[in-house]
Amino acid sequence: MNKQVILNQRPRGKADQQTWRIETNPIPSPEAGQFLIKVQYVSLDPAMRGWLNDARSYIPPVQINDVMRSGGVGEVIASQHPDYRVGDHVVGMTGVQQYCVTDGTGYVKVDPALMPLPKYLGVLGMPGYTAYFGLIKVGQPKAGETVLVSGAAGAVGSVVGQIAKIKGCRAVGIAGGSEKCQYVVEELGFDACIDYKSENLYSAIRKQCPDGIDIYFDNVGGEILDTALTQINRGARIPICGAISQYNNTTPPKGPSNYLSLLINSARMEGFVVFHFQKDYPEAAQALGQWVSEGKIKSQEHIESGIENFLTTYEKLFTGQKRGKLILKVSE
Repeated sequence: MNKQVILNQRPRGKADQQTWRIETNPIPSPEAGQFLIKVQYVSLDPAMRGWLNDARSYIPPVQINDVMRSGGVGEVIASQHPDYRVGDHVVGMTGVQQYCVTDGTGYVKVDPALMPLPKYLGVLGMPGYTAYFGLIKVGQPKAGETVLVSGAAGAVGSVVGQIAKIKGCRAVGIAGGSEKCQYVVEELGFDACIDYKSENLYSAIRKQCPDGIDIYFDNVGGEILDTALTQINRGARIPICGAISQYNNTTPPKGPSNYLSLLINSARMEGFVVFHFQKDYPEAAQALGQWVSEGKIKSQEHIESGIENFLTTYEKLFTGQKRGKLILKVSE
């Protein structure tokens, strides 16, 4: 049987026990041109909250009574597809379920002998690609510049800062709590990290970015974005990756009141979505794979177990009770 997390109703504000339900249904069989995956791990990402809203976005919302959308990685256990054999491992949009049938569109083969499977949902998957394209293509870093990154202990932010160092920049993180800040500096190699929970943001940014901010990579929005805008340099670039501080609001999102700083400094703020760079995925995969194998990029996966624990695991995205990439193991 196949356990699946099904969208039960759309939340207002935070998702709760009524948002999803777990169903147990027969394992599907692949037809001609399809293969069956036993899903082992699924990715939990802040973007999931946006996918629950019945609103215009870069991707259609998850529909009521559909399997919850998620990236996943697993093993092919039956195949009627000429390009996929039993025993292959693949990563793609499996949904939060234990088994998935697909025609292979959007799926990529991965090798568990090269890297543990969870890495393909983190630094070698969508979060790593997001960091790569957001910084390299949108931020366009130059050696000697200062890169400020919010959510620096998270799946995307942690990789952004490390790529910034590889490119010869000063990398300053923002994270919540002394433990996360210590991890960002001592293990990931950032030059500094600001604890937004205990430090005055404005003063701390001035101290850690004495030459101003050339790139601010934003994962959180809200007050942190607004404060960063006050200290950007002429020609600064601000990739907007996410706004996790606003996702559970029941009122309209708070926009930056300091946006005139963009005008004064001839700066650019640009939103982006990783799916828009799909044709360049091989470029990101090659670069990230090389940097990881060379030890230039480190990553951490926070793995919970049991599909029944989907909601409590999902909540860790917003409570800060995780470090690195949040992953749920749904089957052995």
